[in-house]
Amino acid sequence: MLLLVLWCVLVWGIAASPRPAQDEAAYAAEVEQWHQQRIKSLTGETGWLNLAGLFWLKEGRSSFGAAKTNTIVFPSGKAPARIGWFILKDGVVSVRIRPGIDVRCQGKPVRFMTLRSDADGQPTILTHGSLSWFVIKRDKEFAIRLRDSQHPHLRAFKGIERFPINISWRIEAKFEPYDPPRKIPILTVLGTTTKEPSPGALVFQLQGRTHRLDVIARPEDEQLFVMFADETNGQETYGAGRYLYVDRPDKDGTVILDFNKAHNPPCAFTPYATCPLPPEQNRLPLKVTAGEKQYEGPAH
Repeated sequence: MLLLVLWCVLVWGIAASPRPAQDEAAYAAEVEQWHQQRIKSLTGETGWLNLAGLFWLKEGRSSFGAAKTNTIVFPSGKAPARIGWFILKDGVVSVRIRPGIDVRCQGKPVRFMTLRSDADGQPTILTHGSLSWFVIKRDKEFAIRLRDSQHPHLRAFKGIERFPINISWRIEAKFEPYDPPRKIPILTVLGTTTKEPSPGALVFQLQGRTHRLDVIARPEDEQLFVMFADETNGQETYGAGRYLYVDRPDKDGTVILDFNKAHNPPCAFTPYATCPLPPEQNRLPLKVTAGEKQYEGPAH
């Protein structure tokens, strides 16, 4: 009888014990590794911290260079006074470079060429010194996005403050597919609205209530994109909301929604981004005290 009691106490003790410390430590290490990759991406060659300009094109010719008389003015001291012209005609962007100006594409000198935009996959990238630029397309509009590999924001970057990692913000959600998939309206910081594909919603329990978040994804995307707002926005966190990427559901429709990986949108770091904003249905009536806080660096 005594052995039976001891066995029951042992089993009950194991079942009632908290999550093993090493599990939480391993989880915290995994989130920290994700965060380091996030920092590497922000400060890397294609990161948001080196953006130096965004210039919307009008039909016809637009001169560009460092001189203020140009249609598009590049940073002084970084570029020649007059580099050349962008030409937008019938939805196609090309560039013409003045003689004697060293502009390159994949290491080769450029005089005239048609430019692919980011809507075509990999855009055509032109370079001069520390500057590089390419065409982006948003809806039916085209713009030149400028980068500077020696941007002062890179030197000023001291990291991003975060909430303490808390495993309780790693939440199991169920994916509820839309049949057929929907197109949901998404407002951008440009004041435009796009229709984005939403294959379904994540449904989960938090603080005693059921919540839903619509996801964005195309069939070829490996992950689901989540934009959400909560009651920390404008105080501890970025005013417009935050982003999350999650893996696609398993065979049972389960998705891990990890708010410790909630991060600032690009617009928190630069005025030259074209961020989509969380849809109204993705506003959570609670404080999500996990993930990145408001970036305090020189974003604007």
